[in-house]
Amino acid sequence: MLNLALFGPPGAGKGTQSEFLVKKYNLFYISTGDRLRKEMAGKTKLGLEAQSIIATGGLVSDEIIVQIIEKTITDNPGSNGFLFDGFPRTYIQAYILEGLMLKLHTSLNCLISLSVPEEESVRRLMNRGITSGRSDDNESVIRNRLREYNQKTLPVLQFYRDKGIYVEVDGTAEIDQVHQRITEIVRNELSKSLFNVVLFGYPGSGRGSQGKALARKFGLEYVATGSMLEAEIKAGTETGKRITALYENGQLVPDEIVVQLIEKRLADSKGVKGFIFKGFPRTLVQSYILDGLLQKHGSSITQIIEIEVPTLELIRRLDERSQTAGCMPYDSSTSKIVKRLHEHETKTVPVIAKYNQLHGVVKIDGQGTFDEVFARISAGIEDGFKSMR
Repeated sequence: MLNLALFGPPGAGKGTQSEFLVKKYNLFYISTGDRLRKEMAGKTKLGLEAQSIIATGGLVSDEIIVQIIEKTITDNPGSNGFLFDGFPRTYIQAYILEGLMLKLHTSLNCLISLSVPEEESVRRLMNRGITSGRSDDNESVIRNRLREYNQKTLPVLQFYRDKGIYVEVDGTAEIDQVHQRITEIVRNELSKSLFNVVLFGYPGSGRGSQGKALARKFGLEYVATGSMLEAEIKAGTETGKRITALYENGQLVPDEIVVQLIEKRLADSKGVKGFIFKGFPRTLVQSYILDGLLQKHGSSITQIIEIEVPTLELIRRLDERSQTAGCMPYDSSTSKIVKRLHEHETKTVPVIAKYNQLHGVVKIDGQGTFDEVFARISAGIEDGFKSMR
């Protein structure tokens, strides 16, 4: 997840740069003024509370503002991240945002400040007043706004300087040059982020062999629920005994077991570039669990890949595999194979549809030799790395 705050005095060009950032990195734009007006227009509880305060000439409290921001973030779980414009405005709000980010298991990556001298800000806003006809674009009002910005906001900038996540950009440069500098900053932040891939495909599509090879090539951690469950069985743990009993009765392993194993794997993996998930999530419930697990570690899904193979080819492959040492529990008979394929159809295909709506799913032709399929998936992941950077 990429969370940015964009600062700058009136006339610095925050609006132009905000549009650029939102479009390029698929961020959700949060302007406290915009969100407040939306709450009031929708006559929500928070909106009505804010409206009654404004009607009596009061200022909307930080308590209301932070609730609106928290609601905005939690209502948009599929976002790549958030762009805060004009928040936090005060030193106290900086601490409020810090606490809110911690509560939501994420953090602010960096604060980008567009630096523009006062006289340049005045000149820009005066010129804007000529064309816009805005009554507040006169010199007296402009200088008051700049004075307020300096008094209230500069301490906020120092707060983030002290945290080491403050970056200043020359806002007097040409728009394209400012774009380029901001892109460099964001690329640097993204290079610190985990690259997380979810690999989908019907049983027999080759997810396991491809996933392991891809993890080696791209330096990612391979997380396969099947392998983790087998490890528990071989180790003879209490969890392994429960899993064995479930397998013998033809039952699926419950989420509580799988989630504990995945959470432990994430916590134990230090210094990794990212993960490739195979076999999880299989259900809509599990998809929400994975989103939550990654968010807890300050991360999110980067790319979804689905390996597509025709049904008859899947059955042929699984039947062939049933005659080998690599036979899986659901390969032992045709009826079990069909049941497993149907299960994927009813439970996992809706998960893929959900992710396609939120993130987009890269579809890969799974027919051909191992190397041919591997090359196609590798190209898809490389494109993902490029777009992330």
